[in-house]
Amino acid sequence: MRTVLVTGPGGAGRTTAAAATALAAAREGRRVLLLTADRGPAPEAVLGTALPAPGPGDGALWGPPAEAAPGLHAARIATGEHFQDRARDLQDRGASLFDLLGASPLDPEELTELPGAEPLALLTALRAAHEERAWDLLVADMPPLHATVRLLGLPEQLRRYLRRLLPAERQAARALRPMLAQLAGVPMPAQRLYETAERLEAELAAVQDVLEADGTTVRLVAEPGPLAVGELRLARAALALQGCRVDALVANRLLPGATGDAAPGDPWLAALAAEQLTAHKTLHEEFLVDGVTVCELPHLGRGPRGPHDLTELAGRARSTTIGVAAGGNGSAGGFGVIPGGGLTDELDGWNGAGAAGEPAVEDRLATDGVLLWRLPLPGAARDELDLLRRGDELIVGVGPFRRVLPLPSALRRCTVSGAGLRDGALCVRFTPDPDLWPRP
Repeated sequence: MRTVLVTGPGGAGRTTAAAATALAAAREGRRVLLLTADRGPAPEAVLGTALPAPGPGDGALWGPPAEAAPGLHAARIATGEHFQDRARDLQDRGASLFDLLGASPLDPEELTELPGAEPLALLTALRAAHEERAWDLLVADMPPLHATVRLLGLPEQLRRYLRRLLPAERQAARALRPMLAQLAGVPMPAQRLYETAERLEAELAAVQDVLEADGTTVRLVAEPGPLAVGELRLARAALALQGCRVDALVANRLLPGATGDAAPGDPWLAALAAEQLTAHKTLHEEFLVDGVTVCELPHLGRGPRGPHDLTELAGRARSTTIGVAAGGNGSAGGFGVIPGGGLTDELDGWNGAGAAGEPAVEDRLATDGVLLWRLPLPGAARDELDLLRRGDELIVGVGPFRRVLPLPSALRRCTVSGAGLRDGALCVRFTPDPDLWPRP
């Protein structure tokens, strides 16, 4: 199943772009599910359709999907219900531990949703939608950009924490717990508490498989401007660090004159259009060079409301691909756009253009005496990068974002001899350690 995760800076029109993408795909004959965790009025206003809440106590991950258009169903993720279900399950499984501590479990009425519950509910919903196999396309209206970057790295981070806190060798000692309980004179944690950790590990692995699937991509939405350029650069590098693939940049709410066509006559509006044009050119060039499609959505002069406005947006969308840009058809002031179909250009036959690559090792022992570890980080700046080796792992940082990457076996027998940012990739040089490297 094809999955598109739509995100962007706050207020950039993520919900509008997600809904327009979903509607355009549905009009091409696909079965589309649009999921949103936004509990405000925006999704219903944009779709022109009410999104029912799940029934009390039914355990649903989202409300009953509402048909917003033929082939398009939309639903709101049930974040609060998901939190309450998980909290009740945790209390049931940890009952003996609560008894040991003298703690009283919370009543159902006390299980109010805590901050941070939304990411886990959203990730669980993505996995469940894939398991249903009832849709050709899943479009997810994601949180703001930086929150989405952290969310996409969450399954891998939590699995790493579980492996450190509950390593396999410790779990092998479960058979000793009854004897330890007799020696200590107090009951040991119940077996099902450990089973909960195992189940969580399996669920996180399933979510990670969805996020790393070939058909899962991130679609960035931004209203071009000075602040958007810097934010998208950082977020794009952070997404690459997490191994996430970007399929398109949607330049939203473009004013007349912001794509190189005739500037508006009003000086105030012309100044805003000129600012957008400068930022749009910069983003256009930076994303196209890596094969990421740039899609342009015009400003309608109003907030989009309902299928009619979404259809108008999709019909007026224009996209640019690297091939057209290289050919240079001279339209739109040299931007080189393909009229129409821009929101669904990447849904068919997506071949990984603009995808973030996993780290790769290049053998340069014969020429330079080093092994080169290369991690693509498009958009990264040197002053935003951090690099630390910790045992058999590299901790790579891009601004406030971090990822712990295990080293291949060959590099574990080497020392780090240098690093640099070249052509949008972090290149780390490893020199074989004479005491660890196999002798010829």
